[in-house]
Amino acid sequence: MPAHADLRLDTASGIAQGRRAHQEDTIVSDFPIGGRVGLVVLADGMGGHAAGDVASQIAVTEVFRALKCGAGDPDRVLAHAPRLLRRAADTANTSIAVHIRRHAETCGMGTTLIAAIVAGDRLFWLSVGDSPLLLLRDGALQRINKDHSLAPQIDGMARIGLLTPEEARRHPDRNCLTSAICGTEITQIDYPETPLELAKGDILVAASDGLAYIGLDRIRAILEENRTRSSAEIADALFRAIEDVADPEQDNVCFSVIRVLCAAGQPTVQAHPPLRLLGAPAKTGPRPDCPCATAPRSRFGALAARWLPGHRGGLS
Repeated sequence: MPAHADLRLDTASGIAQGRRAHQEDTIVSDFPIGGRVGLVVLADGMGGHAAGDVASQIAVTEVFRALKCGAGDPDRVLAHAPRLLRRAADTANTSIAVHIRRHAETCGMGTTLIAAIVAGDRLFWLSVGDSPLLLLRDGALQRINKDHSLAPQIDGMARIGLLTPEEARRHPDRNCLTSAICGTEITQIDYPETPLELAKGDILVAASDGLAYIGLDRIRAILEENRTRSSAEIADALFRAIEDVADPEQDNVCFSVIRVLCAAGQPTVQAHPPLRLLGAPAKTGPRPDCPCATAPRSRFGALAARWLPGHRGGLS
């Protein structure tokens, strides 16, 4: 594994209950000081308070355990990251299936999943569902993982004139998932064989879709305005924006902010090839029931946010 002593990561993670009665998001972030491999795993549970939280906890626990065990050998992670990620997701899916068999009342539960590995200057990821993995690079906010919901199809209908942009934005089915970790076959899964090469000045945000309630333009502005501040300060700014919007339908939200720094501590802006632009509009309501989410989500609950600063360590 090549040395990358000129890179340093600054990370922080946060979670909030939003206006829901129950917290169904789960997140774990692990970036050890001096470590060569960092991990983020998050899940957005579905299926009601009796099951969505369980599904997300099972998924994050199983995936993090599998990846953390492998992180002791960074060279193996770098050589086999996509396969390790897929195996971890399959293990989580099997564990959810076993839980459903043993607890019939949880039938219909499921979860989205993002699992990201940072090894040196390379980012590997696996995602299922609509939880976004965002990259701010050279002032542009881009989505680097696929959206497994009906939103891309609905936006496509708007592009060819079958729907107006406003009809597409407010379509009641746009947030319905087309894939999830729910104990059955995973119909769509995103885990590229080729990693994303990180550069100084990049800011990554792995999040549940509750973050989209503040709007993508506002997310981009916050990241850009605070790009020289710490990840913890960026997390605070994102939570303040959520509070300012005060959406009565605010979903649970969790996210991890990862800043890629030079050794001196300040990012430098460099030109890089553009990636796929993030074009989905802000989500304005709770996710409709989907095949893996049969119970309605509550529409109330206090915003209870906290950021959790991650380790600051060098990558070598």
